[in-house]
Amino acid sequence: MHTPWKNLTDNTPKTISKLYWLIGINVIVFLVTIVYAPANVALRLPSNLPALLAHFWSPLSYLFVHDGFISIIFNLLWLYWMGQLFESYLGDDRLVGIYLLGGISGAVLFVTVFNLVPGFAGSGALISGASASIVAIVVATATLLPNVEIRLFIWPVKLKWLVVIYAIFDLINFNAFGFSVITAHIGAGLFAFFYIKQLQKGSDWIKGIINLFKRRGPLKVASKNPLKRTSARPRQDEVDAILDKISKAGYESLSKEEKEVLFRASKNES
Repeated sequence: MHTPWKNLTDNTPKTISKLYWLIGINVIVFLVTIVYAPANVALRLPSNLPALLAHFWSPLSYLFVHDGFISIIFNLLWLYWMGQLFESYLGDDRLVGIYLLGGISGAVLFVTVFNLVPGFAGSGALISGASASIVAIVVATATLLPNVEIRLFIWPVKLKWLVVIYAIFDLINFNAFGFSVITAHIGAGLFAFFYIKQLQKGSDWIKGIINLFKRRGPLKVASKNPLKRTSARPRQDEVDAILDKISKAGYESLSKEEKEVLFRASKNES
């Protein structure tokens, strides 16, 4: 007999999406830094090499530290909107990977510039926030599906133009953000762009790293990577029909097969 409670539990996901774990960690760290102010400084990323060695965890921890309520709300809204789209197509393992590796790539470029480039070297900059990771997610999604439209507030915007809007926003807020944060954004965006280009060629950096930490089970017959099932170019009318469906019902309405068609279309465009 199906009770209302059984119907509810049957339709409830058995696991929580890793997107919500990322959002939750950001919120928890934000609350910790409010209650314990020294953590705010200890978790930020310094460009000074001796300070960086003393805070060796900071290339990772800085991705979860925010300066204020407006900053965390803005970043988490972007993370939620774009994270859902990225996760629905490439999965939550890759979402966590692009969040962390994109942010770390931003940290690498930031530290490099502020130690080696004349005019910036020795300035002792300090950065924090999830924005570099969010730039990585936005650029990765736009590189994969450049012509897919999403609704930005009330206007439909193609993902490739969303990256341009984000870049313009960076330039407008240059004085508020400073070149240090923008440097991290550039590093994260470059990583995301090249990651998707390599993924379209069949090389998945993130899955490769994940597999290094997985226990190896019994040998099995290798199955084909779902991203490489076929390289046949989709028909244009088929792609147009899918894009039309997205504009009417949203990306989440697509089936797995339709998402694969879009992936193959983006791969052939590249």
